[in-house]
Amino acid sequence: MVSPRRDAAIFTVSVAAELAGIHPQTLRQYDRLGLVVPQRTRGGGRRYCLADVERLQEIQRLSQDEGVSLAGIARIFELQDEVERLRGQVRRLRRQVEKQEQVLAAAELERNRVFAAGADGDVFMAADPSELRVRLRETRARRQPKPRGTIVLWQPSTR
Repeated sequence: MVSPRRDAAIFTVSVAAELAGIHPQTLRQYDRLGLVVPQRTRGGGRRYCLADVERLQEIQRLSQDEGVSLAGIARIFELQDEVERLRGQVRRLRRQVEKQEQVLAAAELERNRVFAAGADGDVFMAADPSELRVRLRETRARRQPKPRGTIVLWQPSTR
């Protein structure tokens, strides 16, 4: 058997109340107070999902085991919702920061590029001077030595 999605509104008031272990009138009261807000059918009937049933069980636990008032429970849920909203916002902001860091890193690489031209006119590019020296040595090793030297053009960073 396939289990229903947590957000699929499939339970009537009586079934949701039975699953949560509460009286149907208690469930209706929680709806009036806004502690659990079920989806509605076209005819106005309440339909609860698994997440609603879990929330009803949490209300019962907080109320009976912890002695929290219904107003306190409502405030706890408001704060939990706010925390989740803020966590989502933090995730979005972190993604934006990561993208900006990538853009800045690419710009830094672009700004710090080093070019050199060999005696035969070959032009090389590297991210730093040491990498450029290695490439020039490799090029020299493949060719016959020429009487002219290598010209290196480099613009120092303006930091």
